[in-house]
Amino acid sequence: QMQLVESGGGSVQAGGSLRLSCAVSGYTDYRYAMAWFRRAPGKDREGVAAIDTDGRSSYVDSVKGRFTISRDKAKNLLLLTINNLKPEDTAMYYCAAERRWLTFLLITDDYRYWGQGTQVTVSS
Repeated sequence: QMQLVESGGGSVQAGGSLRLSCAVSGYTDYRYAMAWFRRAPGKDREGVAAIDTDGRSSYVDSVKGRFTISRDKAKNLLLLTINNLKPEDTAMYYCAAERRWLTFLLITDDYRYWGQGTQVTVSS
């Protein structure tokens, strides 16, 4: 089992920045994929950014150039640095993990382990 706990969300003005953290515990050895998803009000959950232990990363087009996913291996953290926030980034952000190699990194149903979410609200 993997346990995931997100933090770092908040309310910011458009153009601002945030850094989301996901603390990972449980199974952290060998190969796994990790990702950030978000769900905006009235919309389906979408994959935002993902990374795996092979060094692959993937971003949804709407966040490329503004979001950066990374891992702090020493602290067992998954990070999401968000710059130039836009009102359309308002959503609940979830950390997800899967203990196997994934062909595509941003498919919701491929992930078994999820955190409880952290809210990001961007005002114009």
